[in-house]
Amino acid sequence: MANCRGIAAGGASPYDESMSKARIAITVPEEVLEEAKRAVRAKRASSVSAYFAEAARARGRTDELGRLLAELEAEHGRPSAEDYEWARRVLGV
Repeated sequence: MANCRGIAAGGASPYDESMSKARIAITVPEEVLEEAKRAVRAKRASSVSAYFAEAARARGRTDELGRLLAELEAEHGRPSAEDYEWARRVLGV
């Protein structure tokens, strides 16, 4: 939850208090709930709800990136071994 770092430093929460909200009930494994509570105690999230809202947003961004990559692959084909080598060289990995 990269955006939560700003909260700990006094930045604005990505969980905008002015946005419309809906109350829901979810069931999560206890260890996931404990991680959310730890994030709140460590000031990495403003609340458990904010933690899960940001997690849902991150999942949405990941899903959208997956759709974009699939679209690019359909249009241009899979990257070649040379493409991967170029990327490793440029990124230094």
